[in-house]
Amino acid sequence: METHSQGTTPKQQPQSLLNRIIDGISGIFLPLVNILSAAGIMKGLLAAAAAMELVSKSEGTYLVLNAMADSLFYYLPVLLAFTAAKKFGANPYTAVVIAGVLLHPSLTALFADHQQIRFFGLPVEPVNYPSSAIPIIMAVGLLVYVERLCDKYLPGIIKGFFTPFFSIIIVSAATLLLFGPMGTFIGDALAKGYSFVYDLSPVGAGMALGGAIQVMVIFGLHWSLVPLAINNIAMNGSDTILALMGPAAFAQAGAALAVFLRAKDNSFKTLSLSASISALFGVTEPAMFGVNLPLRKPMVAVCCAGAVGGGMAGMFHSAAISFAFPGLATLPAYLGDGFGGFLISCAAGLAISFIITLLVKLDFSRIGKA
Repeated sequence: METHSQGTTPKQQPQSLLNRIIDGISGIFLPLVNILSAAGIMKGLLAAAAAMELVSKSEGTYLVLNAMADSLFYYLPVLLAFTAAKKFGANPYTAVVIAGVLLHPSLTALFADHQQIRFFGLPVEPVNYPSSAIPIIMAVGLLVYVERLCDKYLPGIIKGFFTPFFSIIIVSAATLLLFGPMGTFIGDALAKGYSFVYDLSPVGAGMALGGAIQVMVIFGLHWSLVPLAINNIAMNGSDTILALMGPAAFAQAGAALAVFLRAKDNSFKTLSLSASISALFGVTEPAMFGVNLPLRKPMVAVCCAGAVGGGMAGMFHSAAISFAFPGLATLPAYLGDGFGGFLISCAAGLAISFIITLLVKLDFSRIGKA
């Protein structure tokens, strides 16, 4: 990423709507990636332990461990409220309180029973707010403008406490009456659209996403898939998007490992090896930006291997049972349908990119120009 010192910064061109959306999503979810992965690993390990009857779902031990693993996903709107407020410039504590309104037991119990309530005569549709992402992000977007209006028109002597007072009432009401149903509709539409494409051809969907995902990472477009994956898990208990992405991540590791074996410069060999290890654990940026993309052909190998591995993951109907970007440490999050096939597809992605990168001619002079 290019940076400019103050005083010499060129005039910034206005971002397109798509770029603003992607930038917003990445800024909201990036601070939560590690904790999401940790919780996903915990859920996967617990599911495996229950399946092997190492722990009974009726035992207190299971209930406590499940609370540890599931708390982040149940209270995800609270964390998203905080990060979204930081990104958009709203008061994060007011945003958290609004998220708490959506998760209040008296409301969630009624919504779970699909009971419609009325707020000042207006119908409040039952929405499953725990684990949801879209409604609270929309709420924080509105909160920014409500706070600005309060800051502009309220007298200074009462601004400090009346700004959150009006903000909580207005934004909470708007979310319960409007954003909640809208978010549910958008989430359902996205999930059904993806399911339609996936059902047409799991292999084709896997090849398309597996081949494109690492290119999407370059431009930050992969963040647009995060809310959809979380929504799929919340609605269906599993998600295939993350599984289709897995082989491409391992392909980055395979290509970087091949570069390590072929490179002559000791410092670049060290970089390639460390980047390969990092990619194995799900962090592909060092391998992509530091090794494979500057050399060009290894990046092409990654895309080809990701497409083949993604198609295999689609063929095996592999899926994640909890949110976690694919990597060695997060494999327990994929202990659902097609787990064996997921391992095979990831191994294939790694092996294919490794072999291709070993065989093609590499121009190491590009490294000095990158």
